[in-house]
Amino acid sequence: MTSPAQRIRDHAEQLGALGHAARLSILRYVVQGDPEGTPAGELQAKLDIPASTLSHHLDRLASAGLLQSRREGTFIYYRADFAQLRALTDFLWEDCCKRGKGGGDACC
Repeated sequence: MTSPAQRIRDHAEQLGALGHAARLSILRYVVQGDPEGTPAGELQAKLDIPASTLSHHLDRLASAGLLQSRREGTFIYYRADFAQLRALTDFLWEDCCKRGKGGGDACC
């Protein structure tokens, strides 16, 4: 079981990875793509990101646990880790309005 402090650090790392326009664009494109994955070359072409820069961004998203990759020959396919994304969004909402007066209708 992950400690509350470690959980905060893990989610902070994920949010940090998403805190760049290119990485957020990459993740959104991958989420919209084939469940089996989106090839890196397609990401590069559609998002107009140089290969070396794209590689850096993909590595950051993968190390934060938001993307998974698989190699098929010379191609690398990236897919979103939906369980991690769900855990992140659940974390952001789990304590919604618990300290407020009158309940959670305002935000939940």
